Amino acid sequence: MSTITTCPYKVLRDPDTVREVLHRPDDFSPANALLAVTPLSGQALRVLQKARFALPPVLASNASPSHAATRKVVAGFFTPAKVAALEPRIRQLSRESAAAAAQLLNAAGHVDLVQAVAAYPPAVIMLEMLGLPVRDLPQLKAWSLDSLELFWGWPDPERQLELAHTAAEFYTWLRELVLEAVAAREPNLFRALADHGLSTPEICSLGYFLLIAGQETTTQLISTTLFRLAEGSRGISWDEASSSAKARDIVRHVLATESSVPTWRRVAARDTELNGERIPAGEEILVELTGNHGFPWAAGEGTGEPAGEGTEHQGPTPYGLAFGSGIHRCLGAKLAELEAAVVVQETTAALKGVRLLDPNPEWLRLLSFQAPRAVSVTHA
Repeated sequence: MSTITTCPYKVLRDPDTVREVLHRPDDFSPANALLAVTPLSGQALRVLQKARFALPPVLASNASPSHAATRKVVAGFFTPAKVAALEPRIRQLSRESAAAAAQLLNAAGHVDLVQAVAAYPPAVIMLEMLGLPVRDLPQLKAWSLDSLELFWGWPDPERQLELAHTAAEFYTWLRELVLEAVAAREPNLFRALADHGLSTPEICSLGYFLLIAGQETTTQLISTTLFRLAEGSRGISWDEASSSAKARDIVRHVLATESSVPTWRRVAARDTELNGERIPAGEEILVELTGNHGFPWAAGEGTGEPAGEGTEHQGPTPYGLAFGSGIHRCLGAKLAELEAAVVVQETTAALKGVRLLDPNPEWLRLLSFQAPRAVSVTHA
């Protein structure tokens, strides 16, 4: 893996400044939000082109007037009522996973909570919520991590080529899923987008990152929360988190201090000013959403826990900008918080008296994503 030594972005950490940038999309465009941090090589591009891989701007990177109408279609699948109605299903899946993890712990003496309880419930819930078939989950999880590394990591040329091949596999699988869903009789997101007028490449573009963000970032949030609980470093004990209130508190704390998406990108769409400073068109900006946990070129400890208000019919939140702000705020914010709290509550209730087997696991460290790759626990 290559390591960069200079930061190619203007880094903004002050919560008020970050919020202002996110609320000025005409000045600070999301056009670079999904571009590969490490430019794709000719070999990698050829692999992707062979798979007809294309990511036209549709949602997260869309700065055009079409964004609002498309977002409205997607938002219809994430209404507060639909999220609240999912809690029994989330709890069922979480309880089943936690029970299986407890059995594995008793049988083997240790268990990795990332794989045992954090990985699959968010993926199942996301697919069910969008009206899509629940299948190929191990491949989806692997593809998700690889795509995050391809677009937000610093792979060397050899690794980048490997990642391009798996991204092409994922995209081919996704295109088949889109075509199947559009032709299905049952309501689903992809059919709704087609009815809205989106083309197959546009639906694939939206689906590519939605199927990743809709579940992998929640897995990462759960993983970090369970790690900090087992570590005992956040003021809430493992056993205390078996109550719904404490589980919600610890999830919100992690969201504020080291969420799975600590940063995001914007680019100046035109010459403008920010806090009295001239920002030239084309300057790339990295905004800090939650406490900075460290990049190869980052200095300092970040801003800790920002206070602020959500947007788009959101009231004050205890985790500030963790899900962004403005017209591109994460549509799955409430779902992610609910899923994480329920999984944490059910896991800590089912696995009593555990301790970390490895207090220093390897972490996923990408430009905009972070989480421990494993949270191995054993009997205390």
